[in-house]
Amino acid sequence: MIDAAVAAAFFGAAMLLALSPGPDNLFVLMQSATHGRRAGLLVTLGLCTGLLGHTAAVALGLAAVLAATPWALWAVKLVGAAYLLYLAWRAWHAPVGPLASAHVTRLTPLAAYTRGIVMNLTNPKVALFFLAFLPQFVDPARGGVPWQIVQLGALFMLATLLTFGAFALFAGWIGSGLRHSARAQRLLNRAAALVFAGLAARLALAR
Repeated sequence: MIDAAVAAAFFGAAMLLALSPGPDNLFVLMQSATHGRRAGLLVTLGLCTGLLGHTAAVALGLAAVLAATPWALWAVKLVGAAYLLYLAWRAWHAPVGPLASAHVTRLTPLAAYTRGIVMNLTNPKVALFFLAFLPQFVDPARGGVPWQIVQLGALFMLATLLTFGAFALFAGWIGSGLRHSARAQRLLNRAAALVFAGLAARLALAR
């Protein structure tokens, strides 16, 4: 088991990292504003599920293999950027007006949850961040390193769930008012499309 003081320090650092502006929390904000707070919360759950994969990759040593394989990093970035461009296209062409409520319901709970998973798993920077960040809080003298990595990953997921969940509730509340206006809906959809396209470019060009 990890030391309680170390766990508290790690959880505090994870909360600060979750609060800092980044592609994941921006993604949650836009999805919640355009599709409602339930969608934002499901996207958050999907992102946390993706963190399970990154945690397992670090614990099993797979993240180190990914970091040492440039073509694999490039392939993951390409898939992630393509997916974000697809979401940008969908947001840009989303309908507005009296049928907007029907548009909101078309994003099913499974689709929202899946978006979070794909968004997280196709970002190799998260895997590399976990590879660099989590081992700093590991103490081999306190037992198995993989088990300590798992505990730290769980704390990071909890911090992400609490922080991003709050973002989703806030953005959903703001978006609920905007969705009553066709003009506001169009502006919100276009803003979401530009954000997704920007995130795609940022991911594709990241070194």
